[in-house]
Parts: sequence; C-alpha cells; structure tokens
Amino acid sequence: MATWNTLLFQDSFSPLMEQLIFFHDHSLLILFLITSLVVYIIFMLVDNKLLNSYLLEGHEIEIVWTVFPAVILVFIAFPSLRLLYLLDESSIPSLTLKVIGHQWYWSYEYSDFLISEFDSYMLSESLLYGFRLLDVDNRVVLPVNCMVRSLISSSDVIHSWAVPSLGVKLDAVPGRLNQVSFFVERVGLLFGQCSEICGSNHSFMPIVIESVIGKVFVDWLVGL
Repeated sequence: MATWNTLLFQDSFSPLMEQLIFFHDHSLLILFLITSLVVYIIFMLVDNKLLNSYLLEGHEIEIVWTVFPAVILVFIAFPSLRLLYLLDESSIPSLTLKVIGHQWYWSYEYSDFLISEFDSYMLSESLLYGFRLLDVDNRVVLPVNCMVRSLISSSDVIHSWAVPSLGVKLDAVPGRLNQVSFFVERVGLLFGQCSEICGSNHSFMPIVIESVIGKVFVDWLVGL
C-alpha cells in the first residue's frame, strides 16, 4: 500500500499492473533521454559564440527535428496500443463480484454463490484494528490465481472503484453496469479508495480486498 515515503507505484498484484509499470518505466526513460538532449543542445547554443544563419535554418535540420520526434512517438505508441488491448481483453471469469457504490460506502455481492449483498464501511477510530482511514468492517475476499469479473454500478451519484495494486479503476455510474476483469497473483491485502468526488464523505469510503488461497476462500464462503 502507499506510504508517506513512497514515490513510485504500489507493488503489483496482477499481470496487468505489471505491464502498466513496465510501460511507465519505458516512457519515463524516453522522456529522460529527450529532456537531457534538449537541455544539452540549449547549453551548447547558449555557449557557442559562432552562431550563424546556417545553424538556425535549413532543410536538413528541419527534416531531422520532424522525423526524430515521429520515430520516438512510434516507440511509445506501439507499447501503448498493446497495453490498451490487453486491458480490454476479457477471459472466461471464475467468479463474479458485484460492486455498488453508495454515499458513502460500498456494497458487494457474490452472485455465483447466491450470497446476499453486504455493506463495507470504513472503520471508525474507536474500532480501528488496522490502518487508519483505509480499513473496513467487511473486506472483499477473493481467491488467488482466479479470473474475477467485477460488475460495478452506483445507487446515487457517480463513484469510482479504484484498486491501484490491481491496475483497476472504473466509474460506478447510476443506471449503468460497467465491467472489468482482473487476476490476483498472490496473497495479501489490497487497498483502494473512491476516485471520483462524490460528496462530503468522498474520502471516507475505502476499499479493502483480501486475497487468499482457494481453501481459505471456500471456508470463508461457508462461514457467511
């Protein structure tokens, strides 16, 4: 989860988030090289006292500063398009999680197991046994190595169900059912929050997903 001294992404819990981090690092390297080159050229021009009109205008240099950025954009565009299609790719889900946003809490339902809807509220400080402003009374429990389809909607205003470790962020729109699929790779706690300003308590409706092995997930279902 995010901490005060962390400037990078949260640890990845899904293959899609790994690809997002790789693309971020790839793009950041290209931006760093471009910035370094531009700064170097600026300093060279400023320090050069022998400037003349042939350096400031000419067909050759215009071709270079047109073709070179185009080539760079190609190296960014192709990985971006590949990642875009990977995010939209949907596989046959092993289970379906229904998510409903409310002012200001989340409701969840495991439709495949005929489990009725349960609410997930942020824990007050008096009942806190986890992370302040991030933990909830009823966590979402999901099995690892399992394709999950999440159906997201809202009962009042627009919310946004966002879990950075999974690379998932999707709007919950009243009267509309949005869908996203994800795959949890390892056991742990995943924290998220509403990412759409939805009212006065927008910052007090956190999301907590507890990823467990299959046997623990079955035992949890039996205990509900």
